[in-house]
Amino acid sequence: MGVYNLSFKIPLIKPYIDEEIISKVKEVLLSGYLTQGPVTKEFEKSISNYVGSKFGISFTSNTTGMETALRSFGIGKGDEVIVPGYTYPATASVVSIVGAEPVFVDVDINTANIDYSLIEESITDKTKAIIPVSLFGNALDYSKLNRIKKKYNLIIIEDSACSLGSSYEGIMTGNLADASIFSFHPRKFITTGEGGMLTTNNEDVALSTYSYKYFGLKTWLEDGDIKVSGNEFSNIGTNYKLTNLQASIGLVQMKHIGKLLEERRKLAKNYDNLLKDLKDVLILKTTPNSEHSYQSYGVVIQNRDKIINEMRNNGIEVQIGSIDLLRHKAFSNFKHVSNLENSKLLGQSCMVLPLYNGMTKEQQESVVNELRRVTKLYS
Repeated sequence: MGVYNLSFKIPLIKPYIDEEIISKVKEVLLSGYLTQGPVTKEFEKSISNYVGSKFGISFTSNTTGMETALRSFGIGKGDEVIVPGYTYPATASVVSIVGAEPVFVDVDINTANIDYSLIEESITDKTKAIIPVSLFGNALDYSKLNRIKKKYNLIIIEDSACSLGSSYEGIMTGNLADASIFSFHPRKFITTGEGGMLTTNNEDVALSTYSYKYFGLKTWLEDGDIKVSGNEFSNIGTNYKLTNLQASIGLVQMKHIGKLLEERRKLAKNYDNLLKDLKDVLILKTTPNSEHSYQSYGVVIQNRDKIINEMRNNGIEVQIGSIDLLRHKAFSNFKHVSNLENSKLLGQSCMVLPLYNGMTKEQQESVVNELRRVTKLYS
């Protein structure tokens, strides 16, 4: 899905790496304590404190975090979990991995987030949870989600891979769902190379997920912190731990998250202004009463694949937005109520433009000028 590529004159993303980060990584290397440890714990605290949740539990990825969240809620064989039809495969794959069945719901064509009006049509007596995705960093509408949650007694596990820093009605993403899971993949502006973080206010979920990712060791709360036994195994588990080495990168980046978000939002606003006269380019809308983190800046355009190829050939790294899952063999037989036309349309026409901290207005103008030139070729 694209990472920092030096071969492009304007890449899709660049990781925020400064001397302070390099120094912190070196400090951890020289300490010899490379696996999960005190730096990981500090990173977990920095995330939970930032979003306002009681707990932050780190993982090897957003994917393993979502899998573990499902297990902590007892979701498995015979259960159904509603997921959007337009998302990265991990959102649906984790449901299958735990033995449950994903049920696809179409997305809103304007925001690319799940279509709340279609969720109830997909609910059965087997439905146990919804995994909505705050795609590209666009916050979810929890006034609508919570109404459905309450009416049908469902669990909400948010795939918030892209959404660290977004908020809805003043509440941060990561403090809105029963559990939320962030990603720190290199496409994300807070990155640990690979990694994820589950945030929750549910003590049972926090203890269960921590135990599972730590070989099933016994866990308990002590003064609000999760403690783990050194040699008592109370559950079956695995190794999904995030290392001190990885956490050291994200820990320093979190010191600057306010500055990084402010810059990204200014870049997004500049794209809005530069693109407003391009009639063939539709800018995805932001959820009302929310703040977007602009992990990615998405647009909808005809002849997308040709435009992507042309722009990449000219040194500008653009990328598809996300995946129309139903049209892929791995997901083609999963349950869905409608034909997921919006997911199909976005799967064929949504793309993301370069956006990274340190990007200049001149580089943005180059991106838009090239987009303007290429759209004329294929209009």
